[in-house]
Amino acid sequence: MTDAVLGIIGGSGLYDLPGLRNVREERIESPWGDPSGALRFGDIDGLPIVFLPRHDKGHRLSPTDINYRANIDVMKRAGVTDLISLSACGSYKEELPPGTFVVVDQFVDRTHNRATSFFGTGCVAHVSMA
Repeated sequence: MTDAVLGIIGGSGLYDLPGLRNVREERIESPWGDPSGALRFGDIDGLPIVFLPRHDKGHRLSPTDINYRANIDVMKRAGVTDLISLSACGSYKEELPPGTFVVVDQFVDRTHNRATSFFGTGCVAHVSMA
């Protein structure tokens, strides 16, 4: 059985991972292009963690400039077995004030004007979004 390595992609405002110890940075190349930045390897309470700030240090990348495929690819190349991606967003529901943690169980993918898949001509695959 392979040991779990947790990958965390931080959204707006999360550029460092509190509690991450024994940190080392490493840039990993991807055939999909440049990821958002260097990966930060470390651990929290003995659990191996690989952290990547989606917008890079200083929030230098806008959402339209993020190479999502490269980010996912370098996480896989780094040995990540499980991945959590955090996002900052708003809500119109008064019962969900700022700072509320929400786990999405349904969403509509309205992505446009960028590649939405690792697959294409010559490679047909079906990936669950559930």
